[in-house]
Amino acid sequence: MTVRNCSPVPDRSRRVVRPHVPMRPLWLCRVCAAPWPCQPARLLLLLDYRRDRVALSIHMAGCLFDATADLMAANPNPADLFDRFIGWTARPSSR
Repeated sequence: MTVRNCSPVPDRSRRVVRPHVPMRPLWLCRVCAAPWPCQPARLLLLLDYRRDRVALSIHMAGCLFDATADLMAANPNPADLFDRFIGWTARPSSR
């Protein structure tokens, strides 16, 4: 009688997508250390909220609120914070 190993063999060809989440209070990405939301985080957020862009904007507005409290001590420009957290969520205008 042969005993089979039923444990799954890991598929090395598949890549694990690591979540690009903020490290507070610095608001840097835990994966790539770029200012959060970094480009990979933006892409993942757009994918997660692909059917509800308004909900994405509301979520990012909450992040902006939290980040403002953490980052204003470093004296960033409020317009830069808006662009970083909210500005990219708007759909490009079709002309």
